Amino acid sequence: MLLSLAQWLQTLSPEFGFFRVFQYLTFRAVMAASTALLIGLISGPAVIRRLRALKIGQPIRGYAMETHLSKSGTPTMGGVLILLCIAISTLLWADLSNRFVWIVMLVTFGFGAIGWVDDWRKVVHKDPEGMRSREKYFWQSLIGLVAALYLVFSISESSNFKVLELFVTWVESGFDVNLPPKAGLMLPFFKEVSYPLGVFGFVILTYLVIVGSSNAVNLTDGLDGLAIMPVVLVGSSLGVFAYVTGSVVYSKYLLFPHIPGSGELLIFCSALAGAGLAFLWFNTHPAQVFMGDVGALALGGALGTVAVIVRQEIVLSIMGGIFVVEALSVMLQVSWFKYTRRRYGEGRRLLKMAPLHHHFEKSGWKETQVVVRFWIVTILLCLFGLTTLKLR
Repeated sequence: MLLSLAQWLQTLSPEFGFFRVFQYLTFRAVMAASTALLIGLISGPAVIRRLRALKIGQPIRGYAMETHLSKSGTPTMGGVLILLCIAISTLLWADLSNRFVWIVMLVTFGFGAIGWVDDWRKVVHKDPEGMRSREKYFWQSLIGLVAALYLVFSISESSNFKVLELFVTWVESGFDVNLPPKAGLMLPFFKEVSYPLGVFGFVILTYLVIVGSSNAVNLTDGLDGLAIMPVVLVGSSLGVFAYVTGSVVYSKYLLFPHIPGSGELLIFCSALAGAGLAFLWFNTHPAQVFMGDVGALALGGALGTVAVIVRQEIVLSIMGGIFVVEALSVMLQVSWFKYTRRRYGEGRRLLKMAPLHHHFEKSGWKETQVVVRFWIVTILLCLFGLTTLKLR
């Protein structure tokens, strides 16, 4: 919005030439992060008071950790604050004609809507389980598949009209269209190496990345500040990849595929980082507010979508290793429990409690120890992921 206004003012008079600074991605990225951070810090107390007034308190499941019982009644659905900050900041500082900005926003707020319904059922209908898994996965899958079908063609085309034209061509050809190498699965640490996926392969991979990352972040969101800081770190790192792939010069120098328009996602990632830090101000232990599914599902979906656009799905799994391990811990725990129940007549557990952060709590770690140590691990993983920019 402000970019368009600045460009219009420049056409009126040479006196407005200083507005050229708005054309620089780095300037707008810093401003997007600052705007989201300030909006979050200023409006945070009002949002928390409103949530308390509506009696939107977090219900605690009967099988939860005993140390978490004191958190019952803490305002949840604080993810609304994060999404509000991201929306305002992105709309102000991003190029609103960019196709990638809108698809990321669609996924983010679509998943946020799913989380909102889930949280609403928990706090209003007093159902600790919220939306049932099948219903939740249905809507997640619908949004994920729509995004995947759009991205599979928009990676190689720069306009929505051409994307639609390529989609029609794909259908008329009997679902047989060759995608460019940059639409393949990029392998980190290798120069110009990508595994061809084809349209169906790309769609399936994109669906798994978006839906999987959304649920992985949601599973990680179990302790004060545990999920939001890794989201900020991974989102900021993906912003660097977006800047590189969107630049003709940097992408050629670093041997990355050039994806026109992807650089604008740096603005979204910066807004996400600023909004996340603002939320952390109120979410740090002892938390004044929880993000709830409305925030966790939305942020996870956003990370997955950005990673797909900049062709860094594998790097996302590296930098977001905490999310991956948390999700795997739940899958392994449930699978092993069901297997041993069938085999021995009694379910057994691999971990003391899943997700993994609860296992460490059961092992004697304090909540703050778990959170800070997971942050440190994420910092190391993000630094390792960023080395793939040069080590190729």
